[in-house]
Amino acid sequence: MSDFEFFLLVSLLIFILYVILNLFKRNRPSNYNLPPGNMGWPFIGETIGYLKPYSATTTGAFMEQHVSRFGKIYKSHLFGEPTIVSADPGLNRYILQNEGRLFECSYPKSIGGILGKWSMLVVVGEMHRDMRLISLNFLTNSRLKTQLLKEVEKHTLWVLDSWKENTPFCAQDEAKKFTFNLMAKHIMSLDPGEQETEQLKKEYVTFMKGVVSPPLNFPGTAYWKALKSRSTILNFIEVKMEERQQKLDEGNDVEKVEDDLLGWVLKNSNLSKEQILDLVLSLLFAGHETSSVSIVLAIYFLESCPTAVHQLREEHEEIAKAKMLSGQKDLTWDDYKKMEFTQCVINETLRFGNVVRFLHRKAIKDVRYKGYDIPCGWKVLPVIAAVHLDPTIFDQPHVFDPWRWQGSVPATTSPNNFMPFGGGPRLCTGSELAKVEMAIFIHHLVLKYHWELADSDQPFAYPYLDFPKGLPIRIRRIKTV
Repeated sequence: MSDFEFFLLVSLLIFILYVILNLFKRNRPSNYNLPPGNMGWPFIGETIGYLKPYSATTTGAFMEQHVSRFGKIYKSHLFGEPTIVSADPGLNRYILQNEGRLFECSYPKSIGGILGKWSMLVVVGEMHRDMRLISLNFLTNSRLKTQLLKEVEKHTLWVLDSWKENTPFCAQDEAKKFTFNLMAKHIMSLDPGEQETEQLKKEYVTFMKGVVSPPLNFPGTAYWKALKSRSTILNFIEVKMEERQQKLDEGNDVEKVEDDLLGWVLKNSNLSKEQILDLVLSLLFAGHETSSVSIVLAIYFLESCPTAVHQLREEHEEIAKAKMLSGQKDLTWDDYKKMEFTQCVINETLRFGNVVRFLHRKAIKDVRYKGYDIPCGWKVLPVIAAVHLDPTIFDQPHVFDPWRWQGSVPATTSPNNFMPFGGGPRLCTGSELAKVEMAIFIHHLVLKYHWELADSDQPFAYPYLDFPKGLPIRIRRIKTV
């Protein structure tokens, strides 16, 4: 029996118990003007329907049917709580801009249980601001333009140069290898291919399977295995912390200790050991997972858009020729800023693919918006993907069209309507690094290889985004004169 089937069985048993105990009361405040909607079954609500897998280049049948029936703002009962779901760009931005005043981050307890109570994803208020500031102070523009850009290129080449012609492989695995190695280096100075890096990667794969699985903490389930892997990963990080702290106490190689995020946090913050462990784990999770999925989405979309690949190749050949004439070996920040069409491809990949499809928030005060009430304590889900795929906002939204981002960008692509990295005080701190990773990877990919699908595959939302077959591709090396 799969975890999902087991989850359905447990849900059914809970429902039966719920009926027996006559727990049919709903949190439906009678004095509020709630949006229209359907609260579904007692306790379970509409969660199962909401989480049913669907093509990632759509919003799924559940969302389409509810928006068609109730409008872009509707009520439901999801993840065990009464919920307001928003496909409205104005409300989505209003929610994110009022973080800490009217709304706050509110992920399911199972997420906090596996990422840790001090994870940047789940902490709120001053603690989130402190951790966010730590991340921003380490990830400065100067560090990104010099040290990190070089590391991105180094790790890109390490992965791409290992590819073999005419031998099918999974692009998703390769993208994950690239981003994991980069984050492991960035956070803890681990080198790719080393035994401890590979062992950590193995544990991390098990950990990730649990993060996106039903929260069933029984022996043998993915969630249970993930909690064990979490413990192993935290023990590994703790050993690295002790090594760095010893160097700091002895005054040895202080500048070198600060080269990675772990050393920088130890020297420049007052966080406890537990807080540092959860911070490092959450950054490893955030920095690896979303970037790798974005890269494999770009490979997938570009494979079926040869005109875009041709234009990309022309852009990057110009950059490569200029480098050759100047005797320059590595890419620079100026080279990155020349990748104008590449940025169009990145924007379109993020819009069409929607790695982060919705966010978890909770109203901390009674809120009124467009005549509707959002009661204090209710869950709020701003669905970013629904806005990105809205035909009233984006022309032909289900077509991969990077040219829509060229020239004078229309008002429909304003910050209200294009929010791939969230917004407000919780805007992703690594957004620029993620775009650099995608741009550098695309640069070397189009200069080195032609590629094609080795088997049919497409991205699905579970709601996390995944390619069922790992996106098998076959490559041919581009012969240079």
